[in-house]
Amino acid sequence: MASKKIVKPSATGKEPSYTAKDIYVLEGLDPVRKRPGMYIGSTGPEGLHHLIWECVDNSIDEAMAGYAKNVTVSLLPGDRIEVADDGRGIPVEKHAQTKKSALETVMTTLHAGGKFGGEAYKVSGGLHGVGVSVVCALSKWMKAEVCRDGFKYAQEYVQGKPKEAVKKIGNCGKTGTTVTFEPDIEIFKEIKFDIKKILNHLRQQAYLTRGVRIAVIDKSQARASDYTFYFEGGVKSYVKHLVRGQAVTHPAIFYVSSEKDGILVESAFQYTQEREAYEESFANNIYTGEGGTHLTGFRAALTRSFNDYAKKNNYIKGGEEDSLTGEDVRDGLTNVVSIKIREPQFEGQTKAKLGNPEAKVAVEAVILDGLADFLERNPQDARAIIEKCLLAVKARKAAKAARQTVLRKGLLDGLALPGKLADCSSRKPEESELYIVEGESAGGSSRQARDRHFQAILPLRGKILNVEKARLDKMLESKEIKALIIAMGTAIAADFDITKLRYHRIIIMTDADVDGSHIRTLLLTLFYRHFKLMVEQGHIYIAQPPLYRIQAGKRLEYAYNENEKMGILDSIKKELKIAPSIQRYKGLGEMNPDQLWDTTMNPANRVLLQVKVEDAKEADRIFDILMGDEVLPRKKFIQAHAKSVKNLDI
Repeated sequence: MASKKIVKPSATGKEPSYTAKDIYVLEGLDPVRKRPGMYIGSTGPEGLHHLIWECVDNSIDEAMAGYAKNVTVSLLPGDRIEVADDGRGIPVEKHAQTKKSALETVMTTLHAGGKFGGEAYKVSGGLHGVGVSVVCALSKWMKAEVCRDGFKYAQEYVQGKPKEAVKKIGNCGKTGTTVTFEPDIEIFKEIKFDIKKILNHLRQQAYLTRGVRIAVIDKSQARASDYTFYFEGGVKSYVKHLVRGQAVTHPAIFYVSSEKDGILVESAFQYTQEREAYEESFANNIYTGEGGTHLTGFRAALTRSFNDYAKKNNYIKGGEEDSLTGEDVRDGLTNVVSIKIREPQFEGQTKAKLGNPEAKVAVEAVILDGLADFLERNPQDARAIIEKCLLAVKARKAAKAARQTVLRKGLLDGLALPGKLADCSSRKPEESELYIVEGESAGGSSRQARDRHFQAILPLRGKILNVEKARLDKMLESKEIKALIIAMGTAIAADFDITKLRYHRIIIMTDADVDGSHIRTLLLTLFYRHFKLMVEQGHIYIAQPPLYRIQAGKRLEYAYNENEKMGILDSIKKELKIAPSIQRYKGLGEMNPDQLWDTTMNPANRVLLQVKVEDAKEADRIFDILMGDEVLPRKKFIQAHAKSVKNLDI
């Protein structure tokens, strides 16, 4: 059957025009301001900080090329950021193609720079990036200063457009580039720089750029502070940093740095007594969160090397079923792979995955040679690693047996929804939400308060099992955990399927006391360890019930923290000049259904905290400390943070 194109008539009765005049060409940096998310990912906190990374990338590229030794990032008053380096300085002479200064061309033209051809940069992190011109476009104000050829040059920009031509403003006895910018409030909803995020990113860059000094100076506060990162050990130092506070399996850190077919490969690893693997990979200093060919090459070399060594030294037999799997050799592994490659091929604008096939070949060859030498020179470390891998084999087989036990017992068979679940009528996961509440009292209130169309309630009795210390079969003997898994619909472990998730918002709603916090922590441990994809995809939330109900005459308000309470009380004293009654909610069961709906469950009024994992390694470490077997690290953590705890109910 032939298809027919339907064109809706315009208001005049004529067909809408689609001619050359309907094609809009945005000139200069206008496309960036029109669609900023296409260039920096978002206009939220990540995109805001991306402006800093773009400027720093240029300085790091100078360092990787061997021309810069110092990079300084300064947070200035008025939401301004300054990035300075002692590299060669951006050229200022007239550009043959644009007929403008090269500096102005770089700052105001997309995809202009020294990384797209020629010999200025053999490797570059910024090659796949959007460049400093995007920072210029998204800044209310920006200034570039260049020291070069004995002189200092400068140019200022407003929303991506130069105020005037590049000017020579004085003499200069050094070389380098300084870029200062102020993000545009018209683009970013909130301009608030996170010093911790900046320090973490720049510390990582310092590890990846051996011998380069990166300083961070915070002048935005009344009391200035400064930090300096400098690491001679490269990624070996980085691995040492990543495993801090953990019991290591072997003392020597594996490290190799070698070039293969024009690709520089640097890698380091060490095993700890943890069960989870932690791997980070980089290409030209860009973090590849989804891995890629370089990480694939490392894994292949690791599995092959340890199997060869184990067979050669009679740790395992020669049969295929006795061989170590990739899962076995990554048990407890902390690893960093960093490559420098001439023309990196990234998948997607976010540079999350490397696609160069030659990277796999180069990394695999370098790791195989380096590991053969390491295992030969460090026999005691080699033995400790192999024994760790063999323990992983036993754990894998035990986990398989546990899964088979679960299947035999039929612990998840039938998938009949638990009787305690008050389900919603909607069958659309994207609009449905599941509230996990503690106890029958809170369950009763929330069942009466909810909107039955899209809100389901699952009350849990008491504190669930600490899954950090339990095997799968033991876990599923817990009626509460089993009920939650069946209610969500995804199954667990090898059978987990996120496409079967029945609610796209899983909301933990517990009392605002110590027991409530403990239950919330136990649930977060369950989700992070066994349903991590749900956390990563943003399905887990924490409800924020009010702490206080404040009433003065006919005026009724709710306060969600101490500061809000004091603000409301001050307002009442000024306006009404009467003393209000204050009710401190100890539990959700104390709230009437209408109060619970208005404050905590009504989408129009409520506040939900979405659970995100920005630093997976740090999250993993905290869960180990708080929920693991070791008592001493937990004691130290409590002692270190005790003074920061407010309003502790005992």
